[in-house]
Amino acid sequence: MHAMRKRWSRQLAIRALCAVLAISSVGFVLTNSNEAAAIENAPPWAYAMAHDLMSPYCPGRTLAECPSPQATTLRFEILMQAAAGASEDEVRAMLESRYGDVLLAAPRAEGWGLSAYVIPIVFFVLGGPVVFLIIRRLASKGSGEPIPAQGIESASSPTQSEPPSHTDAELERQLEKELAEY
Repeated sequence: MHAMRKRWSRQLAIRALCAVLAISSVGFVLTNSNEAAAIENAPPWAYAMAHDLMSPYCPGRTLAECPSPQATTLRFEILMQAAAGASEDEVRAMLESRYGDVLLAAPRAEGWGLSAYVIPIVFFVLGGPVVFLIIRRLASKGSGEPIPAQGIESASSPTQSEPPSHTDAELERQLEKELAEY
């Protein structure tokens, strides 16, 4: 009798577990189908937003390129909010309030972020004349007189058409000596 009761309670537990799994899987399928329908109805800007924002989970990557599960959840959240009727500005404001300026691909042109735009311009404007003066000073320290264009051509190696003007006898003897030793 005790064995029969034990068997009956085991069967009841298995049936209850199967019922719970069946109900939860139906709920999972319905939830995912509703979410999939919502994602399909999301406006195009919601998909583009993931390419415009930097990922708070993968430094140096956009949200669309980040392979982390948190980034996938965030992309999904953007699509769900857009499908629910939130505007692009509302979604951006929500994300910026949650993550701050980490999401921005470029710093804002205000406050401290303005320095990212001003400093390179200042260095270019002030550095150009400095580089010009340094090059001019180095060029004037040279031989003193500029080399004429004709002098440059005559200093180059002889062309195929004209033979060498003279041969160096010492170099020829050295060459002959080394060839003989070889």
